[in-house]
Amino acid sequence: MNTRTDESSEARVVRTALGQVAGEPSLRTEGVNVWRGMPYAAPPVGPLRWRPPQPAAAWDGVRPATAFGPDFPQAPMPASQAPSMSEDCLYLNVWSPAGAAPGSLPVMVWIHGGGFAGGSGADARCEGSHLTREGVVVVSFNYRSGLFGFLAHPGLSRESEARVSGNYGLLDQLQALRWVRDNIAGFGGDPRRVTVFGVSAGSASISLLLTSPMAAGLFQQAILHSPGAGRPLASLADAEKVGASLDADIEALRRLPAAEVLALMPKVSPKVRGLTTPRVMRPICDGWLIPQDERAAFRAGQLHAMPIIVGTNADEGTLLTSSWPIESVADYHRLVETNFGAALPDALAHYPAADDMQVPQQVAALFGDTQFNYGARLLARSMNRLGAPTWRYVFSRRRPGQLDGPHHGDEVGYVFGNLAVGRGTQPEPFDAVDAAISRAMREAWVAFARSGDPNGPGLARWPAYAPAEDEHLAFEDEVGNGSRWRSGPLDFLEGYYDRT
Repeated sequence: MNTRTDESSEARVVRTALGQVAGEPSLRTEGVNVWRGMPYAAPPVGPLRWRPPQPAAAWDGVRPATAFGPDFPQAPMPASQAPSMSEDCLYLNVWSPAGAAPGSLPVMVWIHGGGFAGGSGADARCEGSHLTREGVVVVSFNYRSGLFGFLAHPGLSRESEARVSGNYGLLDQLQALRWVRDNIAGFGGDPRRVTVFGVSAGSASISLLLTSPMAAGLFQQAILHSPGAGRPLASLADAEKVGASLDADIEALRRLPAAEVLALMPKVSPKVRGLTTPRVMRPICDGWLIPQDERAAFRAGQLHAMPIIVGTNADEGTLLTSSWPIESVADYHRLVETNFGAALPDALAHYPAADDMQVPQQVAALFGDTQFNYGARLLARSMNRLGAPTWRYVFSRRRPGQLDGPHHGDEVGYVFGNLAVGRGTQPEPFDAVDAAISRAMREAWVAFARSGDPNGPGLARWPAYAPAEDEHLAFEDEVGNGSRWRSGPLDFLEGYYDRT
């Protein structure tokens, strides 16, 4: 490929290990350049479907990097700016301040969420221009999810040198981080100052990578938004059984069109998620990339010690359980008994529903605590025990007219400074309070990326995490301090896991 560039674009041509790429000025913010759609691995198609990511091919000349790469096949995502969906999805994007000297700035690598079934590095809520203006290099990327990223199958394990399968999406993430290590200096980033940050599945991925020997040295700090951490992990054997239930050998599955693979998802992903039991269509404990159950690793202190920020939103469950067919007290009791067994009375004491009207609220609270709040506190306590600087937050700001929430993921637009962008195609309302909270979050996140400490001149004082009081910074209508967020229910969950 040979593409001429004029003088005005010379500063935006960067040489990577694979060849030169030409970016362009951000249309969102002056003083920021952006490179989109750069390959960090070979297209995982054909015989490379369900294999670890392979090296991307080099090119001659200058490759335009002005359009996002495709998203992986998934349900439609209105907020994505990707031009299409395709298994050929392993591309990344870089935002950098114009004129940044090579290797001079801290790097923030965003890992998108999506429940390990959807999501995009081209989500408009996570467009990096405003955050980059604060003096960092921002990276986003796509990784395989759903069946494309997490299918385990006996046939795949047999053909693997490590005798494992699944976790391909996590391997993609490691490959993207290696690309950052090897190439980011040319875009102005310091590969020795990499902060990974993400939301939901992206944050859960970071939590898992903190326990993986294969991630050692690829990042030095982490910010985890609503991590699905500390949940029991499925074993390789259990995940292989689910893969085998598709009743097809691997070569037959590899020959299926991507749309037919996507259509298989309901067979392996139940509508109502187990709250205390392992999920299969997500990362698993394979004994290789993920050596042991995440909670056991945390409790034993077997994780990469580093500065972290970890937090959750005030209402993590309402949005994600709104379609669950649990409407009566009897339905609710069955759900709780299925997940807590003999601990049913204790569970109902912490999550009581006296009538059908209270059921949705308690389902949401139970979901939020088991899936997000418990893991966030567990991770904060585990890092603190290792002596690593740790900060915790709770995001409670509701936008103008918002009657519940803030929901899972609502804080993302604040961190990136993209307040007008919603989950769909309609803009979100915001006011001066939202703008002030957004500014405070961006400044704290960038201060942390620079120094490993979110405190700085003009910023609200954020006390380091102390387990005795579970201190946190509260992002509400104002920024202030709080403590012991949902401590009663989380203490119950801690005791339940200790006994099982």
